[in-house]
Amino acid sequence: MTSTVELQKTPRIIWEKLPDDYILPDDPVDNISQPLLASALTEALELSGLVTPEMLIAVNMGICVKVDSKIVLKAPDWFFVPRVFPVADGTIRRSYTPHTEGEVPAIVMEFLSETEGGEYSIRPIYPYGKLWFYEKIIKVPTYVIFEPDSGRLEVRQLGQQDYEIQSPDGQGRYFIESIGLYLGVWHGTRLNLTTHWLRWWDEQGNLLLWGPERIAQDQQRIQQAEVKAEQERQRAEQEHQRAEQERQRAEIAQQEIVRLQELLKNAGISQEEN
Repeated sequence: MTSTVELQKTPRIIWEKLPDDYILPDDPVDNISQPLLASALTEALELSGLVTPEMLIAVNMGICVKVDSKIVLKAPDWFFVPRVFPVADGTIRRSYTPHTEGEVPAIVMEFLSETEGGEYSIRPIYPYGKLWFYEKIIKVPTYVIFEPDSGRLEVRQLGQQDYEIQSPDGQGRYFIESIGLYLGVWHGTRLNLTTHWLRWWDEQGNLLLWGPERIAQDQQRIQQAEVKAEQERQRAEQEHQRAEQERQRAEIAQQEIVRLQELLKNAGISQEEN
């Protein structure tokens, strides 16, 4: 039986990369929507030019560390590291070890499904609950738990020791300081999937768009520009027609003056006498 002393002792943490021959688990995702939710978050950042080479944004990649001589590996549905150390050309990251390979992940997200995945688990002994692992061992500043079916979003921010649940702003969004954006819930359709999605907004309240939305927006702008150009062409044509009418009226008036002058001349009346 595990004693209280064993539960409360400080674990010995070694920030050690996984061995090259370590066999990673090949567990299927709990829900087909999870990869779509994750890729949508990344796509909006990439298309907005907010992803830089020194960052790491990963989906279902293992965050690993050795605790009390045992390898602990957790694979969040999405996580973000502001700065990582470069790898050799051609090297593909199989996992990520904080401190050894770069900074601690600034944001970790877990998407809930019908299958309990330990997202709220505070199990303090091996293999450790996810919440405990992110809070006490890795010390991830921002932990997000999202349930897409209901749209329920929870954001936890690491205090001096424990996570503190954050409150949303008036729009139901949370400002994520490490990435300088607001995170919130949006209901709609993407890739033929209608559900609740996590979306980013900038500090001015502008939604960061996905690829199809950007295309639609560009098409709308092109259509608006074409309409404006056609309106300008019509206005120019109308101005040209008005100018032509004025020219014709002036020409007729001049012809009338010439005709009257000719009549006066034929009648023997000089213009000076008038």
